[in-house]
Parts: sequence; structure tokens; C-alpha cells
Amino acid sequence: MQIVLMDDQFVPREEAKVDIEDRGYQFGDGIYEVVGVYGGKPFMLDEHMARLARSAREIDLTLPCGTEELKAKLLELVAKNGLDDGTIYFQISRGVAPRTHYFPNPPVKARLVAYTKASSRPTDIQEKGVACVLVEDIRWHRCDIKTLNLLGNVLAKQQAVSKGAFEAILHRGDTVTEGSSTNAFIVKDGQVLTHPADSFILSGITRSAVIEACRRQGVPLREQAFTVDDLFAADEAFISGTYIDVVPVTAVDGRTIAGGAPGPVTRKIQAVFREWIAAL
Repeated sequence: MQIVLMDDQFVPREEAKVDIEDRGYQFGDGIYEVVGVYGGKPFMLDEHMARLARSAREIDLTLPCGTEELKAKLLELVAKNGLDDGTIYFQISRGVAPRTHYFPNPPVKARLVAYTKASSRPTDIQEKGVACVLVEDIRWHRCDIKTLNLLGNVLAKQQAVSKGAFEAILHRGDTVTEGSSTNAFIVKDGQVLTHPADSFILSGITRSAVIEACRRQGVPLREQAFTVDDLFAADEAFISGTYIDVVPVTAVDGRTIAGGAPGPVTRKIQAVFREWIAAL
């Protein structure tokens, strides 16, 4: 029986209900995080909590509890579900109130929902790489906030899936921003490039880990925007995200990248991740 965290209560999944006037349901008025779990232990949980707190500040949302209390609840949720490998999903909406576009006045308490999902580690795509497609980035200009408003990401991901690809790599004009649910990187002449952490991308927790992995491996990395042409001319390309960690990109829009095989820089970064996960 799966257990879900609803505010302060742990309840069976079949008893977990959301009010029809929850602002997360009606407006996407809320924030969320997804945390990878390896061997029953969350990966980079503190970093996810810091980003959650930032997202809350950016939309003027008061969290229903402190991040340390929330961490304890999530760890308890993992234990109650006996999760070994998989993810924790949790979201916080602005709360339940009569439907108005402006914030509830007086304010209502934010609502928390969290659950776990067991899944196998994606070692196959990490080893072999994936195909991607290019999709114009039509999202709003605050992609740095991890909100529940994901329709643009959903439409892009669906375009990728409908074409038999794993991910959609988004671009604004000629400039590559990120993936629909990942961050994007290329390698050229031994140097890693990724879009700066501004309002056009979500500064991924795994992205931050990639930057640290490059530092540890002595691989130069620049947070610098690159173009679609740069992507096609790259020596290597890869994407990063929660639980998939680092995945090589071997083709984009049917065009082979770097001979269609994962490259040596990508492998170095993957090796650091394996060490970190083993040490949890």
C-alpha cells in the first residue's frame, strides 16, 4: 500500500484527495521539486530544499512548514513506502480558496502533497545515449522558478515522444536554452558549455552537480549560451536531470552528434556521479 503525505498526515493513496478549489489545481499556483533516491537515500536533498525556498520567495508563497521539518517528513515518507530506488515528488500550492486570480485575502495556508515512485536506475540510456529533437522555446520568461505551470514543457516533451525521441531540446531563436525536463550541455575542444542560470532556464540541481563534477575532473566549463549550429558541431552533447543524472545525446533531429556514441568528457562526469551515489 502506497502512503502519501498530505499536509501533516500520512494517508493511503486512495484517501489522498485534492480540493477542487486548490489553487495548484485551478491556476498552477504553486511550486514543486523532484528528488532522486538511491538505496533509500535522497540525493542532494538540501539543494532541492534551497531551490524550493527560493521558488517560494519568487512567487510570494509562504511555505506551510520550515524546510528542516519538511525534510524530516519526506525522509519519513521514504521509510514508510520502503523506497529503495526512485523519486520523491512534492508540491506546495498557495492553498484552497474561492477562485480569484489575485491571491486569497485573507491568506490561506499553503497545501503540501508528496509521494514516492519506485523505478529502476536508467543505466541503459546512460550507457547508450538518447536521441532528441529541437523545439522552439515558447515558455514564459521566468523559467528559473520551479512552478506547477508546465504546459509549455509538456507540449515540447510530447513533440519529442511523438517523433520517437527521448527529449526536446528547446531554443529561443538560434540560442539553445535547455531540455523540456533537463538541462543541456555541449562539449567543444574539451570545454563544456551550458546556458547561464538566468530567467530562461531552470537552474537544475543536477546541473549544479555537473558543474562540480567538471571542477573535480579538471574539465573546463563555461556558463555560456550556445547556438543550434554549435549543438550540431559539438564534439559531445549530454543532458542532465533528476534521477537520469547525466545522459549522452547521440542524435538531434535525426542528425548524428559526435559519431553517435557517448564521448570521453561525458564519461568522466558520469564517473563522478557514480562515486557520489555509491557514497550515499
